[in-house]
Amino acid sequence: MAVTKQSIGAKRNRLLRYQQVMEEFNKHDCRYTPITVIHREFIYPKFHISRDTLYRILNTPVEEELVKVTLPSLFD
Repeated sequence: MAVTKQSIGAKRNRLLRYQQVMEEFNKHDCRYTPITVIHREFIYPKFHISRDTLYRILNTPVEEELVKVTLPSLFD
């Protein structure tokens, strides 16, 4: 798969959306509230994502990936 500006932009936008979901998730105390309840009450109404997608987002190192995507390439 060729890396194009469009694919880099799509990945960056996806990571920024993941970051928004993480910020919303972190607003709620997950020590006492189950993840499924946080998803049902707060995440799903705002972002319309499944619980599996939420788990994928929680396991993604968003900050590290954003740094990789936003670094300028030597070949631009």
